Amino acid sequence: MNLYLVHCGFYDMELADGIYESHTNFFVVADSFEHARVRAKEIPDFKGKRMHVDGVQEISAVLGHRIRLERDATLAEGESDIRSHRHRDLAPKPATPAPSGS
Repeated sequence: MNLYLVHCGFYDMELADGIYESHTNFFVVADSFEHARVRAKEIPDFKGKRMHVDGVQEISAVLGHRIRLERDATLAEGESDIRSHRHRDLAPKPATPAPSGS
């Protein structure tokens, strides 16, 4: 089994009347590119947003580190353990101009 990143597109009618294509990525474990596409299409969010697959990448090594997948008996079949760290670096609010004095 290999790790794949599946890049998916969708049109969200709640954003700008659905005119712009939005994107998201899903990680799936599969034995081929075609199987990765099938696995992505089984994800509830994929179905709910009526997504399509734009591309698939097989990830076998990152920055000199080989990716090795192993079955974890503590996880239920189909269960994932993905940890996120949210970082929002918003642009600063514009400075309020000083009142002009007379």
